[in-house]
Amino acid sequence: MSLSTTPAAAPPLYRRLATHYRDAIEAGSLQPGERMPSLRGLMRLHDISLSTALQLCRTLESDGWAEARERSGYFVRRPQRLHMAPMDEPSAHAPPDPARYVGIHGRVSAFVAQRRAASVKLNLSIARAAPQFYPAEELRAAMTRALRLKPALISGVPPLQGDPHFRSVLAKRAVAAGMALSPEELLITNGCIEALNLALRAVAQPGDTIAVESPTFYGLLQVLESLGLRALEIPTSPQTGLSIGALELAAQTYGDIKAVVVVPHLQNPLGSVMPDAHKEQLVRLCEEQHIALIEDDTYSELLDVDTPPRAIKSWDRSGNVIHCASMHKILAPGLRLGWISAGRWQARVEMLKYTQSRNNEVLSQLGAGQFMGTGAYDRHLRRLRTALRGQRERTAEAIARYFPEGTRINLPNGGLQLWVELPKGCASAAVFDAALQQEGIVVAPGYLFSNGSRSDHFLRLNCGWPYDEEMDAALGKLGRIVRTVADAG
Repeated sequence: MSLSTTPAAAPPLYRRLATHYRDAIEAGSLQPGERMPSLRGLMRLHDISLSTALQLCRTLESDGWAEARERSGYFVRRPQRLHMAPMDEPSAHAPPDPARYVGIHGRVSAFVAQRRAASVKLNLSIARAAPQFYPAEELRAAMTRALRLKPALISGVPPLQGDPHFRSVLAKRAVAAGMALSPEELLITNGCIEALNLALRAVAQPGDTIAVESPTFYGLLQVLESLGLRALEIPTSPQTGLSIGALELAAQTYGDIKAVVVVPHLQNPLGSVMPDAHKEQLVRLCEEQHIALIEDDTYSELLDVDTPPRAIKSWDRSGNVIHCASMHKILAPGLRLGWISAGRWQARVEMLKYTQSRNNEVLSQLGAGQFMGTGAYDRHLRRLRTALRGQRERTAEAIARYFPEGTRINLPNGGLQLWVELPKGCASAAVFDAALQQEGIVVAPGYLFSNGSRSDHFLRLNCGWPYDEEMDAALGKLGRIVRTVADAG
C-alpha cells in the first residue's frame, strides 16, 4: 500500500538565510573577498540567535560560498567549480540496443585483481564513508543490551522475515517517505544486493530483458549476468535520472522488457535525483506496459533535505513496485542489513529467500532497531550529511583547481561520491592504471559502469573520507595524471 504525503515543511531559518546570501553572491551583490557581516551583525540584521547565525555561516562555508579566516571572521568566496561547464543531458530519441553483459565479471575481476596486487595508499573507488562517521559505539552498546535481555538469542532460530521490532521500526520510518507498509510486508535481506537478486528472480527468467539506467552500478550488472538476464541501457540524466521518454520508446520498440531497475535518489554513479513528477509518470508507464518496477532506495537518507523524499512505491496502487533498501551506506557498512517490500510478488520473494539463504541472523537487527527507534539515529544522519556535504564541496573545488580544462563534474545534493567527466580523448582506464601504479591511488574507472564505451572517459570518486592535506595532495597528483593522459591522447 502507499500513502500520499503532506507538502514539504519549510527549510529551517538558517538554510533560508544561507540561500539568501548565496543568491546575493551569485547576483554579484556580494563580491568574492568581501567580508561577511559579523555574527553579532547577522544577529542584529536578521533578529536571530547566535546559534542560528553560526549555522548560517557554517552552511555557507561548507557549501563553498564563504571562508573563515582566523581572527577576521567570514569572507565571501565563489566556488571555482562554478566555472566548469555542466554535463550534457542524454539523448532520448534513439532506441537503445539490448546487450548481454557478457564479460562484465571479467572487467570487474580485472579491476579488483589490479587493486589487490598494488600498494594502495588511498582508495577513492569505494562508495562509503570513513569508519569514524558511523555510530559504532552506540550500535555495539545496543547489541550488548539485546544479548543481556535475550541470552538465548544466538542459540535460537531467527524468524524468516526478520526481527519483528526491526521491521516495525522500518515500517514506521517508511511513512515519512509516503509509504504505508505493515511490518509483515517487509522481508529482511543480506543487504540491498540480495534484495535486488530476489526481486529479479521473482519477476524474470534467464534470457529475459531488464531495463537499467546508463551508467549504472556495476554490481547490478554482475547480478544480471549471474542470473542470465539481458540488460537494456536507458539514457539517464545527471540531474533528473532515468529518461522516461527513452524507456517508453524502448518499451514500444522491444515489447519484452520484464522489469526496470532504478535508483531514484542519488543514483549511483551520477548522483541524480528523480523529480516527483517523473516518479509518478514512471509508475504509470510500468503499470500500463506490465513491466515490474524495482526501486533501489539505498541512498535517499543521505540527501541534504529536511523532509525525506517520496519513494517511488508511494505512488504504487497495484503492487507493481518492488522496494529495496539497506543500511550499508548510512548506518554501518559492517552490518549487511537490507530489506525488500515486493508488492504482489511478496510470497514468491519469501519463498526464494528461504531457498537462497534462509533466515538472517537477528542480533544486528535488534541493535539497529533499538538505535533507529530513537532520536539518536536522526542526529547521526544530520552529522553524516553535514560531513559529506563539506567533503563533496572541497573535493569538487579541488577537481576544478587541479584537473585540466574540459573536466566536468556533477555535484549532487547529497551522497558519497562525484561523477567526473574527463577531457575528450582521456581514457579512464589509462588514468586508473597510472594513478594506481605511480601514486597508489585507486579510482573507479567509468568503463565499469556500462557495457558499452559511453562511460569510458568518466571517473567515480569517493567523498566519504575526511578532507585533509593528504587528500588535497592526492587530488593534485590525480589531476596531474589526468592532464598527462589527456595530453597524450
